[in-house]
Order: sequence, then C-alpha cells, then structure tokens
Amino acid sequence: MSDSYIQNLFAERIGGVNYGKSTAIYKFEKIKRAKRAAKAAKPGVELIDMGVGEPDDMAFPEVVEALYAAAKNPENRGYADNGGPDFKKAAAGYMKAVFGVDLDPDTEILHSIGSKAALSILPSCFINPGDVVLMTVPGYPIFGTHAKYLGGEVYNLKLTPENSFLPDLDSVPAEILSRAKAIVVNYPNNPTGAGATVEFYKKLVDFAKKNKLVVVSDAAYASLSFENAPLSILQIDGAKDVAVELHSLSKSHNMTGWRIGWVCGNPLIVKAYGDVKDNTDSGQFLGIQLAAAKGLENPSITREIAAKYSRRMDMLVEVLESLGFKPRKPGAGFFLYMPAPKAALSKDGSRIEFKSGEDFSQWMITEHLISTVPWDDAGAFVRFSVTFVAHGLEAEKAVVEEIRRRMSTSTFEF
Repeated sequence: MSDSYIQNLFAERIGGVNYGKSTAIYKFEKIKRAKRAAKAAKPGVELIDMGVGEPDDMAFPEVVEALYAAAKNPENRGYADNGGPDFKKAAAGYMKAVFGVDLDPDTEILHSIGSKAALSILPSCFINPGDVVLMTVPGYPIFGTHAKYLGGEVYNLKLTPENSFLPDLDSVPAEILSRAKAIVVNYPNNPTGAGATVEFYKKLVDFAKKNKLVVVSDAAYASLSFENAPLSILQIDGAKDVAVELHSLSKSHNMTGWRIGWVCGNPLIVKAYGDVKDNTDSGQFLGIQLAAAKGLENPSITREIAAKYSRRMDMLVEVLESLGFKPRKPGAGFFLYMPAPKAALSKDGSRIEFKSGEDFSQWMITEHLISTVPWDDAGAFVRFSVTFVAHGLEAEKAVVEEIRRRMSTSTFEF
C-alpha cells in the first residue's frame, strides 16, 4: 500500500516524510517489552520495579481532602488561566520556609502544569533559529527537544564522576557561547543523584552574566534533602538577575499525576513564561492548585518523604556494596546511579559480558525480574530508584533483602 499524502506533510522536527517508519526502539519501550517478556517467562516471580521515577505512595490525606473540598466548590469550576493567588502565595511561603528565599508571589511566581510543561514552554520565550542551548547529559531532554523544534541547537555538557557530575563550564567553546541563549541545569540531578554546591551556583551565575545567558534551574528534587539544608540557586546573590527555578510537587509531595508546580525567579522571565503559557494552556484546575497550596503549607510533608527515601537508600547501598558495586549515596532525591558491571558470572559457571548499561539493565530484568534504567550518554551507567512499592519499614526491608537474594546468585566483574 502506497503512502497517503499525509506522509509528506509531517514537519522535519518529528521526522518529516519518514515519520513513523523508524525501527529504532526507545530505551524505555525496550524496558517495558523486557518486563512483559520476563513476567510471562516467570509468572510466579514478582517484578521489583526500580526503574520508575515516581513515588509509591499517594498524596497526604490533608491534600486529598483539600482537593475534595475544592472540587465541590462551584467557584473553582472555571478556567484557571495563569493561576490563582492562593497557590502563588503558598509557593512563596514554601520557598521562604524551605530555602530561605524571598519572592513576590505576584511577579516572581507562576504555576505550571508540572515541570515538563514548563520546560516545553520556556524555549519559546528565547530560542530563534540558530540559537544554542547548553544542556547536561545524561539528563532530562525536554527543554532541548523544544529548542530544536524552534530551529535552535543543543550543546551537551557531559556529567562524569571526575567532575562530581557537574558541568565543566570552562569547556564550552567560544563559538558556541557566542550563539548561546540559555543553560539548563538540574540539581539534585536525575539520573546521577548528584547535588549542586553553593560554589557551583555562584560560578554558574557569574558565567551566565558574563556570557549573557538565561539560567533555567530544574529543582524538582531540591527539597528532598537527606542531611544538608535544601539548596536553591535563588539563594545566590544576583541569581534572580539571570535565573528562573522550576519546582514541582510530583516528587516532593507524592503528587506525580496531579501535574502542578511553579516557575519562580527573574520577574521578566516569569512574565514571558506566563505570556507564552497563556497561549499554550488554560491553567491547571483551581481545585488542584488549592489542594497543592494546602500541601505547601506544611514542609514537614517533604521532610517525611525525604526520610523514607534516605532510609531505603541506606539499605540498598549496603546490599549493592556487598555484591561488589561501588554506589555513592546521593544527598537528596531517590536515584542511585553507578557504573554498570562489565560481566556477571553465574554459579553454574556461565559468564555474560555487558558492553553497556543497557545490556546490564536488560539482563537484570530477564534474569532477576529487577527493573532498572540504563544511561549510556556519558559511560556505561545504570540507575536504581528507591521508589519501589513497599508500605512500611518491614515491607521495605523485605524488598531489599529479596534484591540481595536474587542478585547474590551471580558474581559481578567491574
């Protein structure tokens, strides 16, 4: 059957005339297929999913009750457009309580339908054809994807253990900097789990000012700090001159599917974001904004969630160390990122080599029904997430001990 004329109408940004014809399989689709196959092959074994990046618990009861009450109020039925005042005030209060940052809720905060939506909108504020965005790899690609949709280019800065998973700002060529408009960073980082430092943020702010760049700081995991005080780039003197920061309740408040967050910082950038957003969506339901505001009133929610992830992280690190891995507990969040082994030797004497993080991840699913996520952008690495489903300490211990039991059937080579 010949192609219809529609095949010739697709934009080049999504593949042009070849759209839909690629046989390449996205890595997360490979993981899904491997999980289905493994469960079918071993129906009596429960899959331990350590690949998902979303909380295993519901939103806190007071947040759910606030949504219920707000949803029943007919005053909340209409379009939210660029948001209601209650959420912005609550976000400002949260930024002050958690990070010590003062923000004007009227001019320096605007809600988002989650960080992903904000990252897809912000490029339209700045990127023209030929402009460059500096981004880190491995990392979340959404800002760069939309920058390229607009005719922009992406220059990647690799995150490696040698530079503590921080971008080497001094390595960017002058020709790239001359065309760059923005730099996107994400700390605590997905997937490496690395945290930024005050010194790095100071250098980043100076770098942005020197090279006339906008800084977009994706801080979705920032409040999930284990020991040190949570860090925001907006704590740095002069940061508000060049930066906006993205926050989300998805991870910090177990509200992944609720799709609510905010953009804050430089008032002119916030205004531009709002203008483009106003032509992109009609705002998140006011009931969700009011429920989120209720959650933001109580920072102890985030501290309780962070304590759970820290506890799970300690248990998982101990197990992986006993198996020969060299994991480094992050300072925040729920991702544990480490080099993949080079091979595994089974007790029957068989040996399998892993040429990439993806090879190891696929083997873990097939052999042990343990799902992880590979990252091969800057070396062969794998990411474990401690968001596995377990309700209560004893259930958490049981899951981690089961991981030990399954993986102990192999000896790993590094």
